[in-house]
Parts: sequence; C-alpha cells; structure tokens
Amino acid sequence: MSNRESLLSLNDKITAAVTLLKAGKNVAFPTETVYGLGADITNVSAINQIFEIKGRPIDHPLIVHFAEVHLLDYWAIDIPDSAWLLAEHFWPGPLTLILPKSSHVPLNVTGGQNTVGLRIPDHPIALALLKALGENKALAAPSANRFGRISPTSANHVYEEFGSEVSMILDGGPCKVGLESTIISFYNSEAILLRPGGIPVELLEETLKQKIKLKENLNTSLRAPGGLSSHYAPVTALEVWPTEYIQQRAQQLNKNGLRTALIAWSGSDYFSQVTNENTHLFLMPADPIGYGHQLYATLRELDQDDFFCMLVEAPPTDPAWLAISDRLQRASYKTSIHL
Repeated sequence: MSNRESLLSLNDKITAAVTLLKAGKNVAFPTETVYGLGADITNVSAINQIFEIKGRPIDHPLIVHFAEVHLLDYWAIDIPDSAWLLAEHFWPGPLTLILPKSSHVPLNVTGGQNTVGLRIPDHPIALALLKALGENKALAAPSANRFGRISPTSANHVYEEFGSEVSMILDGGPCKVGLESTIISFYNSEAILLRPGGIPVELLEETLKQKIKLKENLNTSLRAPGGLSSHYAPVTALEVWPTEYIQQRAQQLNKNGLRTALIAWSGSDYFSQVTNENTHLFLMPADPIGYGHQLYATLRELDQDDFFCMLVEAPPTDPAWLAISDRLQRASYKTSIHL
C-alpha cells in the first residue's frame, strides 16, 4: 500500500474501496476468519477477474458476503427455518450457509451450481465496506491468496501474495479467528457439515437441538469452498505425524542432514532430544482457539525459510480441534511418506 493510502482515515479508505469496486476492480478486505479478495457481485467481469488473479477453477464457488441478516432472502430462496435460526444466532460470524440461490446471484459466483454460500463477516471494516456498497449489493469473495495455498491472516500476507495485482488492500490487522468459516448446507431441512471452521459443530447442534450430519455420509456432489483434498498448502512439503512417531521421522531427516521445522503443541520437554542444528522446534498453543489463530501465519513464516519440510504434530482428536485437523490434512495431502 502507498504511504498516502496508509494516512487516509478509515472512512476515506472505505470510500476509495467502494469507488474501485463499483468501477469493476478488486479489493482485499479483512474478516474475522481470513482476508478476502472481493468483487462487486453485480459485475460479472470483476468476478471473472477474481478467478484469474487467484488461478481458481471456474467451477469452484465463491462466498457471498453481505451486511444484514434480513437480506438473506434477497440472495437465497427456499430458506429452511433451521437456516434462519443459525443466521440469527451466529451472524455476524464465521458461519457460511449454503442455500438455493436467488436470481440476484450470477452463476459465475456459484461455479454453475444452483446453490450459493452466504455469510455476514464479523469485522468492523468488512461490515463498513459492505454497508457502504449500497442497497442490494454484496461482495463475492474467496480468500486473498493463490488457489490452494495458505490463506492470509494479515494485510501483509495479501501484499506478499499479489502485490499490485490487487487494486487495494484494506488493513484491518491480524484476523482474530485465523481459520475459515464453518460451512453448513441443508438437505430436507437437516443441517450438513461441508467444512469445519470458526464455529464448533457442537455450538451449532446446541442451537438447532439436532445433530449435524457429515458430508461424507451423504451421496452429494455439492461443491463448496475449501472442499478439495489438497488445499491450504505451503510450498514446502508438510507432513502430519502422531506424537509417538514424529520424533522418529525427525531423527530420520536429521541423519540425512535435512533442515526441518517441527511444529508441536504438546510442549518442548517431549521434543528436546530431537532438536538440533537441523531440526528446529516451533511451539504452538495447546488450545484449539490459540492454535487456529496462529496456524496460517506460522506456516507462511516457515514457508519463507529454507526448510526441507515441516513436520506437524497431529492435533488431538477432540471435536474442538476438528477444523485444525481438516486444514492440516488438506495441507499435507500431496505428501506421502513412509518410515
């Protein structure tokens, strides 16, 4: 960002961003989850530009961000009562609802599907931007990174990723959640988890007073953001190992003289015997909220260093860690190592 832009007041920045969006440009903006790369949903050309900048397949849907709960039925139709209940309880917040799209949502936003992902972000700058866009406006936005790579949780991450390819970056500081939204769809009024995220499934179930089904247990071809097997990945190889095996893998790499980042949550004492000039220990918080907040920033930092690979201690199997387990599984998908 230019020095002049950094000196502008927030209102001036919002006004400048709206002007760019209405002119068919793209703007990166902060949310509580990760930074998004937004285009005016009514501008088909601007939306296509988002796919080009990211290198995103055109059949991979975007999420529509808007400002007010009562506008849900402007963007969606045939909304079940359970969707309204979740929207009223968790918005603004890290929850995306997949619903039948209205005629106001163009097909290039949905990847050609008749459903659309909708959410209201919980960030003051994002909400100010969405409200300033005007009536019956919204932003179609994926995360502001190259397709399949690590999501950005700061304005600097976006700049490192795209530079001048993005017309403007609104800096809202580090994202407070740091992981993408939970995605829920509906089938016969039953809620289905398509992607774990910033809201634990247990909280959604408490609100609905019913169990949420897993996509894997249903015969559905519905495509949702972040649903590919390989996603959120660093350039550096990333391997996830159970606590009882990760030391053995670190020692194997050390014997070959390979520089390794060991990312652990269970404490430094356990790993003290394997840290050396080749194996560098990076401790993460032992709670899922703190771990999720730091995960992407840590992976990005280590990805810029000269490591042969990242060894990640597998997170606990507790449901509170589900979103983190999901991201690490997808980030490590292309790495297949056997001891």
